[in-house]
Amino acid sequence: MNPYIYLRALKHADHTVFCVSDGQKTYYDAQFGRYVPFSSGQQVKRSVLESLTDELNVPVAPITFNYNINKKQELEYKEPWSPCDPSYVDQLIGGWMKADGKGPTLKRRSPLSISAMRALHPLLAGTNQENLTFDRSDKPDYHPVVVRMSDGNKELNEEEIEAFLFNNKRTLPRRNIIFDSKRASGFFVSDIAIDMRTLFCVSINQHEPELTKNKIEELKSQGWIESENVFGRCLILPREKREKIIPALAHALLNWRITSNQARTFSFMETLAVAISDNANIVPAAIRAKLVTNGEHAKATPIIDETVGANLFVTLPCAAYVETEIETADALKKAEEKLVEMMLAFDYEHQV
Repeated sequence: MNPYIYLRALKHADHTVFCVSDGQKTYYDAQFGRYVPFSSGQQVKRSVLESLTDELNVPVAPITFNYNINKKQELEYKEPWSPCDPSYVDQLIGGWMKADGKGPTLKRRSPLSISAMRALHPLLAGTNQENLTFDRSDKPDYHPVVVRMSDGNKELNEEEIEAFLFNNKRTLPRRNIIFDSKRASGFFVSDIAIDMRTLFCVSINQHEPELTKNKIEELKSQGWIESENVFGRCLILPREKREKIIPALAHALLNWRITSNQARTFSFMETLAVAISDNANIVPAAIRAKLVTNGEHAKATPIIDETVGANLFVTLPCAAYVETEIETADALKKAEEKLVEMMLAFDYEHQV
């Protein structure tokens, strides 16, 4: 059995913000000469793990943030420490690294390989700019104004303010304009590869350790199963816990959304289609775009192709943007069921 599951999700975003950098992170596509918005793989991963812990209703692992006070009485930021404990589901699925200088570095690579969420095609996504206004000018007497001199930080009294405004022909509006805020819109894809060999397995090798010896003994006492995979000796999460996590993980992989930067730019970021397979080559063929050069301007058309062999699930909103006859109301539910089926079918305890 192929130990990998490959997943591609097509999402639609409308006038929203993903990663923030000058309003919205973009990269430059040299072929089409456009700046294209994207969300980093790290942000997608964090959104997936947040959805997973919410679905299971469990806390995330506590992270220790470290600071030093130097000789100048200044705070210096040091590397944060994770507990390196797979009992926390976000650690088990997300991985960890800890280098505290007191022993070897503990490092677990996540069993999920996650791409950035980027445009299905550079011509099918873009950004626009708008100016924002923070406006309280409807009640000027209710909202106070403080005016200071920049050279000595002196605060002006009311008479001095009025004299300044009269002499300089100025006003003091209760309004602030924020210029050139970027917003992203278009069709975006995110790809995820799941390595089931390490999904619920944690190495007990002490030459490049993932766990301390004390943590290994603690996990054994909690029912973790000692076994072996292609990478060597390992501990495996007990079956009853795997069967609890798998449906929640399937849900998280399909229903995550980025909301961290969307207090004023919320978008449902609805999922239009999902392709699932154990063959990495057919997943991008199932959800793709086609370049059409007709006349002076090149165009791109999104394509949903059910003939390439992937398990394809198309939601109702997809029909508004892509020509398709296979959209269904329960597409995401069926996709969850397929992911659960594939993850449950793998023999985690007898890999070699």
